[in-house]
Amino acid sequence: MSVAAFFAWQERQAERYELVGGVPVRMMAGARNVHDDIVVNLVAALHTALRGSGCRPFTGDGSVETLPGQIRRPDVGVDCGARDPSGLKAAAPRLVAEVLSPSTRDFDAFEKLGEYKTLDSLAHILLIEPNAAEVMLWSRDDERAWIKQRIVGLGASAELPALRITLALADLYDGVAFPARPRLVQDETPGGAAG
Repeated sequence: MSVAAFFAWQERQAERYELVGGVPVRMMAGARNVHDDIVVNLVAALHTALRGSGCRPFTGDGSVETLPGQIRRPDVGVDCGARDPSGLKAAAPRLVAEVLSPSTRDFDAFEKLGEYKTLDSLAHILLIEPNAAEVMLWSRDDERAWIKQRIVGLGASAELPALRITLALADLYDGVAFPARPRLVQDETPGGAAG
């Protein structure tokens, strides 16, 4: 299926699809609240930071063409290209972000990541951990090589120089409750003292 045929077909579907190897692939439905909270926080932070810059955030309803004829739908992206109100994909995506989930974690972290890195206009890729304040950020350096950075903690920030903004992890995770981390169990004597 061509990209044009895919988009014409997609408009008649109730669910979202990606185009992979010329075949429509249905997107996973029913994201957890934490996933949605992070997406909303990221869109809000990007919208505020990018106001007046000519770049705009987009949601998973938007798309990017990663490889010729291959359409992906990141959770959030930033398009810095000319805006076509009737368009169905980003003209010049500068950032894409994926919130990791148990069912798509490996796929997003490896296969999709590799595809995203082929986009010439892309400068930043964010993989966001929903269970802790942690992101993996890939950014192009001056020689256009991809550099990976792990950013951890609510006091940390992700520098996005191609967009001229800084993304605070506290804003990204605003209102998100992380699951309790498992505690190591110590052997105890019957009286309760550690052995």
